[in-house]
Amino acid sequence: MKKILILMGVAMMLCHTSCDSKKEEEKKEEIKLLVTSPLKKDTTAIHEFVSQIRAIQHIELRALEKGYLKKIYVDEGQFVKKGQLMFQILPLQYQAEFQKAQAEANFAEIEYQNTKSLAESNIVSKNELALAKAKWDKAKAEMDLAKVHLGFTEIRAPFDGIMDHFAVREGSLLDDGDLLTTLSDNSKMWVYFNVPESQYLDLKTKAKGTTLPIVKLKMANQDIFTHTGVIQTIEADFNNETGNIAFRATFPNPEKLLRHGETGSILMESPLKNAVIIPQKATFEVLEKKYVFVVDKDNTVKSREITIAAELPDIYIIKSGLKGDEKILLEGIKKVRDNDKIKFDYEDPQKVISHLRVYAE
Repeated sequence: MKKILILMGVAMMLCHTSCDSKKEEEKKEEIKLLVTSPLKKDTTAIHEFVSQIRAIQHIELRALEKGYLKKIYVDEGQFVKKGQLMFQILPLQYQAEFQKAQAEANFAEIEYQNTKSLAESNIVSKNELALAKAKWDKAKAEMDLAKVHLGFTEIRAPFDGIMDHFAVREGSLLDDGDLLTTLSDNSKMWVYFNVPESQYLDLKTKAKGTTLPIVKLKMANQDIFTHTGVIQTIEADFNNETGNIAFRATFPNPEKLLRHGETGSILMESPLKNAVIIPQKATFEVLEKKYVFVVDKDNTVKSREITIAAELPDIYIIKSGLKGDEKILLEGIKKVRDNDKIKFDYEDPQKVISHLRVYAE
């Protein structure tokens, strides 16, 4: 009798467990998930490259003569015009040397003129006249040299630009070549960035003739710079260590917002025809590989690896792994496993994508 009761209890427990499992499966099937399809559409992929911003001219101003720094006529950060006096080295010695050379040149000129008059009267030979002329030419050359040295005591701006900080102060004893400051012409800016070999080849093969695409600059505060830039230069060689090649884009900078030494990101647009687009939230990652759950004709989900061609805000453009007419799980990815059978609501991919931040044509 006891054995019969035990067997009946076990049978009831098994029946209860089976019923619970069946109810759980039914409950899982009752939960409706959201499903969509990839969207095939012409769009524009935006490639982003870290960049360095440089002034079109950025030079060091250095002393050309020895002496004490007598006067500084400008201030740090000041905009200066071409030819504007910036620094003056104490000119007394060079002024005296110039006056001496000038006096010697005047004396040589008088001597030449006298010799010339005598030569015209056949009192002195032509050789003496030529010698007097040579002395005068030498004196003039020495005067010009002294004038150049005197001019080196005045440091003037070689172009319009913005001053950097001072490396010296008034009264400093300067030697030849001592750094005074730096000067930047930021009316235009050169922006350097590195492009991988594959993207370089795509860019060059799609470019019409020698025309390269217009680019944009995203600044450090994530704002887009008002003016667009033009790629003007590509370096000759690839870097074998990184597999990249350096590009240079030129941006106008009329408001003088950009300064030498800033950083940013170059944004380069690339048009894509019939691109396969899916939301990023429809994917999951396993060991740095991207996957989606594909829903088959029996409403069963199966994970599938995909390859990303380009990434835009909130979406991926698929290179391989998905077709445009397949269904993928949009929401509830963490609620399912491979081979689970689901019930779902289908949402049109155009509607899904329209709520995401993507530029499409």
